[in-house]
Amino acid sequence: MTPTLLRRGCGILCAVIFCWLILKWIGWATIVEFRADLLFYTGQHLLLVLISMAAALVVGIAAGVGLSRPSMAGSAERFMQVFNIANTVPPMAVLAIALAFFGIGAISAVLALWLAALLPIVRNTYQGLRNVDPALKEAAKGLGMRPLQSLLKVELPNAWGVIMNGIRIALAINVGSAPISFLIGANSLGNLIFPGIYLNNAQQMLLGAFATAALALVLDGLAALISHCLTAFQGNGAVEEAA
Repeated sequence: MTPTLLRRGCGILCAVIFCWLILKWIGWATIVEFRADLLFYTGQHLLLVLISMAAALVVGIAAGVGLSRPSMAGSAERFMQVFNIANTVPPMAVLAIALAFFGIGAISAVLALWLAALLPIVRNTYQGLRNVDPALKEAAKGLGMRPLQSLLKVELPNAWGVIMNGIRIALAINVGSAPISFLIGANSLGNLIFPGIYLNNAQQMLLGAFATAALALVLDGLAALISHCLTAFQGNGAVEEAA
């Protein structure tokens, strides 16, 4: 057995043991008692994450692409500070501001999660595109590609790995921040966590927290799989073009 396989096996074994210990602490009776709530609030949590992430992807990638253009070279970092400042605002403060404008409910929660997820996507998109080898850009220009063609066929494919890292960071932040939307009346796994805290029910609280962590791991795994598939697809496309 190779060292890599051994490390992976040990990691999987440790994860299984850890999950077993957590589930044993929670107790099967608690899981059965809250199974309907767990399924419902997991679905609502996932809905908040998907909507806010979709909006963050559209705005974040577009902003990162815009800031990476040569015409923005002198002012890109100044504009990036706007996103940095927005990211320093605590999620609770963002929720309070959103609550003042949109009231109690999911809209305020989606706005807060959108802002939390925005910076990593913008930053990584910008950095990924700026770090593309200038020789590749010159080659694309020499082949007669227009700026949009160069962006889609040369720059984005070569920056995809960095961009995907930003998306995964944003996804982890988003999933982990979503439970606090309970405080403004939006449904999420926070509906298990916070009542568990208020009622001093450690099993209920831990069930919500464990479900949140598990959801984050599953979504991150899916994002990694998508990234791997896209990288493989691009590699196969490059081989076919060369042939």
